[in-house]
Amino acid sequence: MFLENKIPVGILGATGTVGQRFVQLLADHPWFEIVAVTGSPRTVGRPYGEGVLWKVPGELPAHIAELIVQPTEPNLDIPGNPPIVFSALPTAEAKEWEPQFAAAGYAVFTNASSFRMTDYVPLLIPEVNPDHTALIPQQQAHYNWPGFIVANANCSTTSAILPLKVFQEAFGLEAAIMTTLQAISGAGYPGIASLDIMDNVVPYIGGEDKKLENEPKKLLGSVVDGELTYADIRLSAQANRVPVIDGHLASVSVKLSRPVSVAEAIAALEDWEPAPIYAELPSAPQRPLIYRHEPDRPQPRLDRDVENGLPWIVGKVVECGVLDIRYMALTHNTLRGAASGSVLNAELAVAQGYIKTGAMVGLTAVPA
Repeated sequence: MFLENKIPVGILGATGTVGQRFVQLLADHPWFEIVAVTGSPRTVGRPYGEGVLWKVPGELPAHIAELIVQPTEPNLDIPGNPPIVFSALPTAEAKEWEPQFAAAGYAVFTNASSFRMTDYVPLLIPEVNPDHTALIPQQQAHYNWPGFIVANANCSTTSAILPLKVFQEAFGLEAAIMTTLQAISGAGYPGIASLDIMDNVVPYIGGEDKKLENEPKKLLGSVVDGELTYADIRLSAQANRVPVIDGHLASVSVKLSRPVSVAEAIAALEDWEPAPIYAELPSAPQRPLIYRHEPDRPQPRLDRDVENGLPWIVGKVVECGVLDIRYMALTHNTLRGAASGSVLNAELAVAQGYIKTGAMVGLTAVPA
Protein backbone atom coordinates (compact mmCIF):
# COMPACT_ATOMS: atom_id res chain seq x y z
CA MET A 1 0.00 0.00 0.00
CA PHE A 2 1.29 3.46 -0.96
CA LEU A 3 0.15 6.72 0.63
CA GLU A 4 0.20 9.82 -1.57
CA ASN A 5 0.76 12.02 1.50
CA LYS A 6 2.27 11.23 4.87
CA ILE A 7 0.17 10.94 8.03
CA PRO A 8 1.09 13.52 10.72
CA VAL A 9 2.01 12.01 14.11
CA GLY A 10 3.18 13.09 17.55
CA ILE A 11 5.52 11.49 20.08
CA LEU A 12 4.70 11.64 23.80
CA GLY A 13 7.76 11.55 26.05
CA ALA A 14 10.06 12.14 23.10
CA THR A 15 13.21 12.96 25.09
CA GLY A 16 13.68 9.57 26.80
CA THR A 17 15.43 6.53 25.37
CA VAL A 18 12.34 4.99 23.77
CA GLY A 19 11.15 8.42 22.64
CA GLN A 20 14.47 8.92 20.87
CA ARG A 21 14.02 5.57 19.16
CA PHE A 22 10.60 6.76 17.94
CA VAL A 23 12.23 9.90 16.53
CA GLN A 24 14.90 7.82 14.83
CA LEU A 25 12.36 5.42 13.29
CA LEU A 26 9.80 8.02 12.21
CA ALA A 27 12.08 10.81 10.98
CA ASP A 28 12.15 9.37 7.45
CA HIS A 29 9.18 7.00 7.60
CA PRO A 30 7.32 6.43 4.29
CA TRP A 31 3.86 6.77 5.89
CA PHE A 32 4.30 8.96 8.97
CA GLU A 33 5.65 12.47 9.58
CA ILE A 34 6.54 13.82 13.02
CA VAL A 35 4.80 17.15 13.63
CA ALA A 36 4.71 17.29 17.45
CA VAL A 37 6.89 16.14 20.35
CA THR A 38 6.17 16.37 24.07
CA GLY A 39 8.46 16.24 27.06
CA SER A 40 8.98 17.03 30.72
CA PRO A 41 8.51 20.54 32.16
CA ARG A 42 12.30 20.98 31.94
CA THR A 43 12.18 20.72 28.15
CA VAL A 44 8.79 22.30 27.33
CA GLY A 45 9.10 25.42 25.19
CA ARG A 46 12.62 24.59 24.02
CA PRO A 47 13.68 23.21 20.65
CA TYR A 48 13.84 19.42 20.83
CA GLY A 49 17.53 19.48 19.92
CA GLU A 50 18.28 21.58 23.00
CA GLY A 51 16.11 19.61 25.40
CA VAL A 52 17.13 16.07 24.49
CA LEU A 53 20.29 14.27 25.61
CA TRP A 54 20.63 12.22 22.42
CA LYS A 55 21.79 8.69 23.28
CA VAL A 56 20.73 6.41 20.42
CA PRO A 57 23.11 5.59 17.54
CA GLY A 58 23.24 8.06 14.68
CA GLU A 59 22.63 11.79 14.45
CA LEU A 60 19.53 13.61 15.63
CA PRO A 61 17.60 14.55 12.44
CA ALA A 62 17.95 18.31 11.96
CA HIS A 63 14.30 18.92 11.03
CA ILE A 64 13.15 17.20 14.23
CA ALA A 65 15.69 19.10 16.36
CA GLU A 66 13.87 22.32 15.45
CA LEU A 67 10.46 21.19 16.75
CA ILE A 68 9.39 22.95 19.95
CA VAL A 69 8.74 20.55 22.82
CA GLN A 70 5.13 20.78 23.99
CA PRO A 71 3.46 19.74 27.25
CA THR A 72 1.98 16.23 27.32
CA GLU A 73 -1.64 17.34 27.03
CA PRO A 74 -4.36 16.17 24.60
CA ASN A 75 -4.53 19.41 22.64
CA LEU A 76 -1.70 18.80 20.18
CA ASP A 77 -2.27 20.16 16.70
CA ILE A 78 -2.04 16.89 14.77
CA PRO A 79 -4.38 16.55 11.77
CA GLY A 80 -5.84 13.09 11.32
CA ASN A 81 -8.86 10.84 11.61
CA PRO A 82 -7.99 9.92 14.28
CA PRO A 83 -4.74 11.80 14.99
CA ILE A 84 -1.88 9.45 15.91
CA VAL A 85 0.46 9.69 18.89
CA PHE A 86 3.22 7.28 19.85
CA SER A 87 3.66 7.08 23.60
CA ALA A 88 7.05 6.61 25.21
CA LEU A 89 5.76 7.86 28.55
CA PRO A 90 6.84 6.25 31.82
CA THR A 91 4.24 4.00 33.41
CA ALA A 92 2.75 6.51 35.86
CA GLU A 93 2.48 9.29 33.29
CA ALA A 94 1.06 6.88 30.72
CA LYS A 95 -1.63 5.76 33.15
CA GLU A 96 -2.66 9.38 33.64
CA TRP A 97 -2.42 10.76 30.12
CA GLU A 98 -3.08 7.98 27.61
CA PRO A 99 -6.80 7.63 28.50
CA GLN A 100 -7.14 11.40 28.22
CA PHE A 101 -5.67 11.30 24.72
CA ALA A 102 -7.99 8.44 23.73
CA ALA A 103 -10.95 10.34 25.20
CA ALA A 104 -9.92 13.39 23.16
CA GLY A 105 -9.97 11.32 19.97
CA TYR A 106 -6.33 10.35 19.50
CA ALA A 107 -5.09 6.92 18.43
CA VAL A 108 -2.47 6.07 21.05
CA PHE A 109 0.20 3.49 20.21
CA THR A 110 1.96 2.92 23.50
CA ASN A 111 5.11 1.24 24.69
CA ALA A 112 4.08 1.62 28.35
CA SER A 113 2.79 -1.25 30.47
CA SER A 114 -0.13 0.65 32.01
CA PHE A 115 -2.93 -0.78 29.84
CA ARG A 116 -1.46 -3.96 28.35
CA MET A 117 -3.78 -6.20 30.33
CA THR A 118 -6.78 -3.83 30.31
CA ASP A 119 -10.03 -5.16 28.84
CA TYR A 120 -10.60 -4.22 25.19
CA VAL A 121 -7.09 -2.77 24.77
CA PRO A 122 -5.27 -4.80 22.10
CA LEU A 123 -1.92 -6.13 23.28
CA LEU A 124 -0.58 -6.32 19.77
CA ILE A 125 2.30 -7.86 17.84
CA PRO A 126 1.46 -7.95 14.09
CA GLU A 127 3.23 -11.27 13.52
CA VAL A 128 1.42 -12.91 16.43
CA ASN A 129 -2.14 -11.57 16.71
CA PRO A 130 -3.05 -9.05 13.97
CA ASP A 131 -6.73 -9.95 14.38
CA HIS A 132 -6.78 -8.51 17.92
CA THR A 133 -7.32 -5.03 16.47
CA ALA A 134 -10.96 -6.19 16.31
CA LEU A 135 -11.04 -5.12 19.98
CA ILE A 136 -10.73 -1.45 18.98
CA PRO A 137 -14.45 -0.80 18.25
CA GLN A 138 -15.35 -2.64 21.46
CA GLN A 139 -12.88 -0.47 23.38
CA GLN A 140 -14.37 2.71 21.94
CA ALA A 141 -17.89 1.60 22.86
CA HIS A 142 -16.94 0.32 26.32
CA TYR A 143 -15.02 3.42 27.40
CA ASN A 144 -17.12 5.83 25.34
CA TRP A 145 -14.17 7.54 23.70
CA PRO A 146 -13.60 8.31 20.00
CA GLY A 147 -9.91 7.44 20.04
CA PHE A 148 -8.26 4.23 21.17
CA ILE A 149 -5.19 2.72 22.82
CA VAL A 150 -3.09 -0.08 21.34
CA ALA A 151 -0.26 -1.48 23.48
CA ASN A 152 2.82 -3.39 22.47
CA ALA A 153 4.09 -6.20 24.66
CA ASN A 154 6.84 -6.07 27.23
CA CYS A 155 10.30 -6.43 25.69
CA SER A 156 10.97 -9.70 27.52
CA THR A 157 7.62 -11.19 26.47
CA THR A 158 8.38 -10.18 22.90
CA SER A 159 11.65 -12.11 22.86
CA ALA A 160 9.91 -15.43 23.59
CA ILE A 161 6.51 -15.04 21.96
CA LEU A 162 6.76 -15.75 18.23
CA PRO A 163 8.05 -19.35 18.55
CA LEU A 164 5.31 -19.92 21.14
CA LYS A 165 2.77 -18.75 18.55
CA VAL A 166 4.26 -21.00 15.88
CA PHE A 167 4.17 -24.04 18.16
CA GLN A 168 0.65 -23.21 19.36
CA GLU A 169 -0.62 -23.16 15.77
CA ALA A 170 1.32 -26.22 14.63
CA PHE A 171 1.13 -28.58 17.60
CA GLY A 172 -0.93 -27.04 20.39
CA LEU A 173 0.74 -25.38 23.38
CA GLU A 174 0.06 -26.41 26.98
CA ALA A 175 2.88 -24.92 29.07
CA ALA A 176 6.20 -23.07 28.91
CA ILE A 177 9.09 -22.33 31.25
CA MET A 178 10.99 -19.17 30.30
CA THR A 179 14.34 -17.79 31.46
CA THR A 180 15.40 -14.43 30.03
CA LEU A 181 18.82 -12.78 29.83
CA GLN A 182 17.92 -9.11 29.44
CA ALA A 183 20.10 -6.24 28.23
CA ILE A 184 20.84 -3.20 30.37
CA SER A 185 19.26 -0.80 27.86
CA GLY A 186 15.92 -2.19 28.99
CA ALA A 187 16.38 -0.25 32.23
CA GLY A 188 16.48 3.07 30.37
CA TYR A 189 19.03 5.85 30.86
CA PRO A 190 21.09 6.24 33.04
CA GLY A 191 20.03 2.70 33.88
CA ILE A 192 21.74 0.33 36.30
CA ALA A 193 24.77 1.44 38.32
CA SER A 194 27.93 0.05 36.71
CA LEU A 195 29.10 -1.57 39.96
CA ASP A 196 25.83 -3.49 40.15
CA ILE A 197 25.96 -4.98 36.65
CA MET A 198 29.66 -5.29 35.72
CA ASP A 199 30.99 -8.81 36.40
CA ASN A 200 27.50 -9.76 37.51
CA VAL A 201 24.05 -11.09 36.67
CA VAL A 202 21.07 -9.65 38.56
CA PRO A 203 18.28 -12.25 38.94
CA TYR A 204 15.57 -9.67 39.58
CA ILE A 205 13.78 -7.12 37.37
CA GLY A 206 10.80 -5.62 39.14
CA GLY A 207 7.50 -6.99 37.83
CA GLU A 208 9.13 -8.72 34.88
CA ASP A 209 8.42 -12.33 35.87
CA LYS A 210 4.69 -11.66 36.15
CA LYS A 211 4.61 -9.86 32.80
CA LEU A 212 6.22 -12.91 31.21
CA GLU A 213 3.67 -15.16 32.86
CA ASN A 214 0.60 -13.06 31.98
CA GLU A 215 1.10 -11.28 28.67
CA PRO A 216 1.51 -14.39 26.46
CA LYS A 217 -1.91 -15.63 27.57
CA LYS A 218 -3.48 -12.48 26.12
CA LEU A 219 -1.28 -12.39 23.02
CA LEU A 220 -2.01 -16.04 22.21
CA GLY A 221 -5.72 -15.75 23.00
CA SER A 222 -8.55 -15.59 20.48
CA VAL A 223 -10.94 -12.78 19.61
CA VAL A 224 -14.45 -13.81 18.55
CA ASP A 225 -17.22 -11.25 18.02
CA GLY A 226 -15.15 -8.58 19.73
CA GLU A 227 -14.52 -10.64 22.87
CA LEU A 228 -11.10 -11.91 23.92
CA THR A 229 -10.55 -15.35 25.43
CA TYR A 230 -7.13 -15.85 26.99
CA ALA A 231 -5.03 -18.83 25.93
CA ASP A 232 -5.27 -21.74 28.38
CA ILE A 233 -1.55 -22.27 28.95
CA ARG A 234 0.60 -22.61 32.06
CA LEU A 235 3.64 -20.31 32.24
CA SER A 236 6.60 -19.94 34.58
CA ALA A 237 9.29 -17.27 34.15
CA GLN A 238 12.57 -16.01 35.59
CA ALA A 239 13.96 -12.70 34.31
CA ASN A 240 17.64 -11.78 34.68
CA ARG A 241 19.60 -8.61 33.89
CA VAL A 242 22.95 -9.27 32.20
CA PRO A 243 25.85 -6.99 31.14
CA VAL A 244 24.84 -6.73 27.47
CA ILE A 245 23.88 -3.35 26.00
CA ASP A 246 21.08 -4.42 23.62
CA GLY A 247 19.29 -7.68 22.89
CA HIS A 248 17.10 -9.87 25.09
CA LEU A 249 17.77 -13.61 24.92
CA ALA A 250 15.15 -16.12 26.08
CA SER A 251 15.61 -19.80 26.88
CA VAL A 252 12.21 -21.48 26.64
CA SER A 253 11.03 -25.04 27.25
CA VAL A 254 7.55 -25.94 26.01
CA LYS A 255 4.98 -28.65 26.66
CA LEU A 256 3.09 -29.38 23.45
CA SER A 257 -0.25 -31.09 22.88
CA ARG A 258 1.30 -34.01 21.02
CA PRO A 259 4.74 -35.59 20.65
CA VAL A 260 6.94 -33.58 18.29
CA SER A 261 10.42 -34.34 16.98
CA VAL A 262 13.17 -31.74 16.83
CA ALA A 263 13.01 -31.86 13.03
CA GLU A 264 9.27 -31.15 13.09
CA ALA A 265 9.73 -28.23 15.46
CA ILE A 266 12.47 -26.67 13.33
CA ALA A 267 10.41 -27.19 10.17
CA ALA A 268 7.45 -25.42 11.79
CA LEU A 269 9.64 -22.42 12.58
CA GLU A 270 11.23 -22.30 9.14
CA ASP A 271 7.93 -22.76 7.28
CA TRP A 272 5.92 -20.22 9.30
CA GLU A 273 4.62 -17.16 7.48
CA PRO A 274 2.81 -14.09 8.85
CA ALA A 275 -0.69 -13.02 7.82
CA PRO A 276 -0.90 -11.71 4.22
CA ILE A 277 -1.53 -8.11 5.36
CA TYR A 278 1.94 -8.12 6.92
CA ALA A 279 3.51 -7.65 3.50
CA GLU A 280 1.83 -4.22 3.26
CA LEU A 281 3.63 -2.83 6.32
CA PRO A 282 6.61 -0.70 5.22
CA SER A 283 8.72 -1.43 8.32
CA ALA A 284 8.13 -5.19 8.28
CA PRO A 285 11.33 -7.21 7.85
CA GLN A 286 11.57 -9.57 4.90
CA ARG A 287 12.24 -12.43 7.32
CA PRO A 288 10.38 -11.89 10.60
CA LEU A 289 11.61 -15.23 11.97
CA ILE A 290 15.12 -16.43 11.21
CA TYR A 291 16.26 -19.86 12.35
CA ARG A 292 20.01 -20.32 12.92
CA HIS A 293 21.34 -23.88 12.78
CA GLU A 294 24.72 -23.11 14.37
CA PRO A 295 25.05 -24.59 17.88
CA ASP A 296 26.13 -21.24 19.39
CA ARG A 297 23.42 -18.95 18.00
CA PRO A 298 21.60 -16.68 18.52
CA GLN A 299 23.95 -14.21 20.20
CA PRO A 300 23.06 -10.58 21.02
CA ARG A 301 26.20 -9.03 19.55
CA LEU A 302 26.00 -11.02 16.32
CA ASP A 303 22.25 -11.14 15.71
CA ARG A 304 20.41 -8.22 17.32
CA ASP A 305 20.81 -5.77 14.41
CA VAL A 306 19.75 -8.10 11.57
CA GLU A 307 17.16 -6.37 9.34
CA ASN A 308 17.10 -3.22 11.49
CA GLY A 309 16.61 -5.14 14.72
CA LEU A 310 13.13 -6.38 13.82
CA PRO A 311 13.22 -10.19 13.38
CA TRP A 312 13.18 -12.96 15.94
CA ILE A 313 16.43 -14.90 15.75
CA VAL A 314 15.75 -18.45 16.94
CA GLY A 315 18.08 -21.39 17.42
CA LYS A 316 19.09 -24.39 19.54
CA VAL A 317 15.84 -26.31 19.17
CA VAL A 318 16.46 -29.54 21.08
CA GLU A 319 14.54 -32.14 23.03
CA CYS A 320 13.77 -31.01 26.56
CA GLY A 321 14.41 -33.55 29.31
CA VAL A 322 11.52 -32.22 31.40
CA LEU A 323 8.98 -30.90 28.89
CA ASP A 324 9.04 -31.52 25.11
CA ILE A 325 11.08 -28.95 23.17
CA ARG A 326 13.56 -26.25 24.19
CA TYR A 327 14.68 -23.26 22.11
CA MET A 328 16.59 -19.98 22.33
CA ALA A 329 15.17 -16.75 20.89
CA LEU A 330 16.63 -13.25 20.58
CA THR A 331 15.09 -9.86 19.85
CA HIS A 332 16.41 -6.30 19.97
CA ASN A 333 14.72 -4.95 23.07
CA THR A 334 14.66 -1.21 22.26
CA LEU A 335 13.61 -1.78 18.65
CA ARG A 336 11.44 -4.88 18.14
CA GLY A 337 10.63 -4.96 21.86
CA ALA A 338 9.77 -1.27 22.11
CA ALA A 339 9.57 1.57 19.56
CA SER A 340 9.68 -0.52 16.38
CA GLY A 341 6.88 -2.69 17.74
CA SER A 342 4.64 0.34 18.23
CA VAL A 343 5.44 1.65 14.75
CA LEU A 344 4.50 -1.72 13.23
CA ASN A 345 1.27 -1.66 15.25
CA ALA A 346 0.38 1.74 13.81
CA GLU A 347 1.21 0.57 10.30
CA LEU A 348 -1.09 -2.41 10.81
CA ALA A 349 -3.90 -0.14 12.03
CA VAL A 350 -3.51 1.97 8.89
CA ALA A 351 -3.47 -1.09 6.63
CA GLN A 352 -6.59 -2.47 8.33
CA GLY A 353 -8.46 0.83 8.01
CA TYR A 354 -8.57 1.91 11.66
CA ILE A 355 -6.68 5.07 10.66
CA LYS A 356 -8.49 6.85 7.85
CA THR A 357 -6.30 7.92 4.95
CA GLY A 358 -8.97 9.44 2.71
CA ALA A 359 -10.21 12.91 1.91
CA MET A 360 -10.67 13.98 5.54
CA VAL A 361 -6.93 14.31 6.01
CA GLY A 362 -5.89 14.70 2.40
CA LEU A 363 -4.48 11.21 2.12
CA THR A 364 -5.20 8.50 -0.39
CA ALA A 365 -4.27 4.86 -0.04
CA VAL A 366 -3.08 3.51 -3.38
CA PRO A 367 -2.35 -0.21 -3.89
CA ALA A 368 1.35 -0.78 -4.49
